[in-house]
Amino acid sequence: MGCACTPLSASLFTSLPLRHRLPPSPPHFAYAVPFRPKQQTPSHTSRLSALPLLFQGSGNNNSNNNNNNNGNGGSWGNPFDSNDSDSNSNSHRILFLSLLCSSSVCFFCHLLQVKLANAKTWSSSTDNELSSEPVWEVRGGKWTRLVPDPTKDVFVSANPGLLAELQSLKPSQFASFVWLKCRDIFTRLMLPEGFPESVTSDYLEYSLWRAVQGVACQVSGVLATQSLLYAVGLGKGAIPTAAAINWVLKDGIGYLSKIMLSNFGRHFDVNPKGWRLFADLLENAAFGLEMCTPAFPQFFVLIGAVAGASRSAASLIQASTRSCFFAGFAAQRNFAEVIAKGEVQGMASRFIGIGLGIGLGNCIGSSTPLVLASFCVLTWIHMYCNLKSYQSIQLRTLNPYRASLVFSEYLLSGQAPPVKDVNDEEPLFPAVSILNATFANKVQSIALSSEAKDAAAEIERRLQLGSKLSEIVNGKEDVLALFGLYKNEGYILSEHMGKFCVVLKENCSQQDMLKALFQVNYLYWLEKNAGIGGKGTLNDSKPGGRLHISLDYAEREFNHVKNDGESVGWVTDGLIARPLPNRIRIGDTASSNSVSS
Repeated sequence: MGCACTPLSASLFTSLPLRHRLPPSPPHFAYAVPFRPKQQTPSHTSRLSALPLLFQGSGNNNSNNNNNNNGNGGSWGNPFDSNDSDSNSNSHRILFLSLLCSSSVCFFCHLLQVKLANAKTWSSSTDNELSSEPVWEVRGGKWTRLVPDPTKDVFVSANPGLLAELQSLKPSQFASFVWLKCRDIFTRLMLPEGFPESVTSDYLEYSLWRAVQGVACQVSGVLATQSLLYAVGLGKGAIPTAAAINWVLKDGIGYLSKIMLSNFGRHFDVNPKGWRLFADLLENAAFGLEMCTPAFPQFFVLIGAVAGASRSAASLIQASTRSCFFAGFAAQRNFAEVIAKGEVQGMASRFIGIGLGIGLGNCIGSSTPLVLASFCVLTWIHMYCNLKSYQSIQLRTLNPYRASLVFSEYLLSGQAPPVKDVNDEEPLFPAVSILNATFANKVQSIALSSEAKDAAAEIERRLQLGSKLSEIVNGKEDVLALFGLYKNEGYILSEHMGKFCVVLKENCSQQDMLKALFQVNYLYWLEKNAGIGGKGTLNDSKPGGRLHISLDYAEREFNHVKNDGESVGWVTDGLIARPLPNRIRIGDTASSNSVSS
C-alpha cells in the first residue's frame, strides 16, 4: 500500500515549490509494534514553514508522531501517510480542487486588473476625443453643447444655468442678455418648433406681412365698432334693448352669406391667393360701410346687414384658403403646429391692434370725416401687406395654370421650372386681366421663357375640363375612334371649336386629369411649333393624327416630367382643378354602343 501511494503523492505535489520531502512513514502492520523512525537531517536546512499547516490537524505537530493509527492528528493528517487508502484519496482530491480554485481565482483577478487598466486608457482617450469633438443636443432650432461629466458618467449641458449666467454678466452685458432671452421666448411661442428647418423658406416672410396687416385690420375693426355704437345712439342715451335687437338682426342676416358661399369651396383650392385677396377687399369694404352708419342712422340695419354679409363671406374664404397655405408651409408634416402658431401670431396682432385702435378712437371721437380718413390709410396698409404676403407664398400643388406653365417650359427647354419662379408669374386674378397687371410681381424670372408664359395663359383659357361627349362628337365613327384611342385612359381628349375638351370618365382621378393636361400642352405645342393642325376627330384619332401622336408622347414622357417636377419641389400627385360635373360611363360598346353621359 505504501508503494502504491507514493507515485500518487509525488504526482500531486510536483507543482508545489518544495525542494525536499519528509521521510515516508513506515508501513503499518496488523499488530502494534512500537517503532520510531530514525531522525534524519536533511541536506538543506531550509523548509517551507507553511507546509506543516497544510498537513497538520488540530493536534501538536511534534507529539504523537508514533501513534498514527489513532487518527488524533486532525482531519487532514499526514498526506504521505498510507494508513487508510480511502481517507488519503479524499484528502488528495480536496487538496487538488482547492489549489485549482485558488489558481483560477488568481487568474481571473489578474485578467480583471488588465481589463480595468485598458478601460482607463480607453476612457481617457475617449474623453480626449469628446473634448476635441463637440456633442450637441438639438431641440427644435436650439442647439446645446454637451460635455461628459466623469463623476456621474453622464453628459451634461455646457451652458451654465440662469443664475450662473446672471452672476457672470457684466453690467454692460445685461441688456443684451435680456434681449436674447426675450427673443428665445418669443421664438418658442410664435414660431413652430424646429424653425426654420421645420417650415419652408417662404413662411417667415408671409408671417411678417400677415402680422402687420393683422394690426391694421384690428384698428379698422375697433373704429368700425365705435361707429356702429354711435349709430345706434349709445352715446345719446338710447335704450340698450333696441341696440341689441338691431345688432343681432344685423349679424343674423349677414350669416346667410356664409351658407350661400360654401358651394364655391372648390374654387378656393384652385386659386387660393386671388380669393384670399378678394376676401380682404370684402372685409375692408365691410369696415367702410360700418363707418358710414353714423351719417345714415336710419339705414343702420340695411348697412349693417350688407357689411355683415361681406365680413361673413370674407371670414369663410379666409378660413378655407388658410389651410392651403399652411399645408404648403408644413415641410415636416407638422400641419397642426403650423396652424397653432399661425393662430398665436394672429392673436398677438389683434392684441396690438386693439390697443392702437382704442387710442386712435379716443383721439378721433365721433368725427366721421376723421374716421374715414384714418380708415383709408389703414386700408392701404392692410391691402399692401396682404398683397406682399400672398406674393411670398410658394404653392407647390399644380392647378391648371401652374401645371401648364411647368409642362410648357418642360417641352421647350427639357427642364421643369422652379417653384418660386412659377408662383411669381401666376396671376392673382386670372379672369380679370386689369387687376393682374396692377398687382403683378415686378420681378421677372429668367427661368421661364415668354413662349411658356403665353402658352400657359392660352391653354388655361382654352381648357374645358368635364365636357359633355355629346357636344364634341359628330357621329358614331367619332365615338368609336375616341373610345378605341382612350380605352386605357380615365379621360377622352378632343378639340372642338378651338377648345381643348376633356371628357372625364366616371373613374377619372386627379392623376388622370394631370396627364390629360400634359397631353393638352403637347397638343398645343404640335399646333404652334410643328404646324400640325386638326383634321377632324376621326382622322386625328388614327395613327399619325394629332390626338394619336400626343397621347403616345404623353404615355412615354408623363412619368419623366413628373419626376423632374418632384425633383424641384412640385407635388405631382394630381391636378387641383374645378371640372364641370359631367362624367361618362362606357358600357359594352361592341354590342350596344351605348354611352351614358
